[in-house]
Amino acid sequence: MTAKATKTPPPRRRTHSDIEAEMRRWSPEEVVAKKLLPYTSARVLRRKCNQRQIWHHLDGGRITFTADDLRRENERNAVAPIA
Repeated sequence: MTAKATKTPPPRRRTHSDIEAEMRRWSPEEVVAKKLLPYTSARVLRRKCNQRQIWHHLDGGRITFTADDLRRENERNAVAPIA
């Protein structure tokens, strides 16, 4: 192979909306309404957070979720398909 074939493309520039999306915080009610995690009620989600079973943040005593928290939690709950 030549150097041109193996050259990696330049990294994509992060736009304002990308940065804004990373800074966004969701409440347990929003997470359940948008079905971002597999829980049926905000009460169950809050209880799991209080038991330290789910990735979350405590911002001023309020439970919130970042995009990274949701990614980690979905990774943790991922189930491999049966072959």
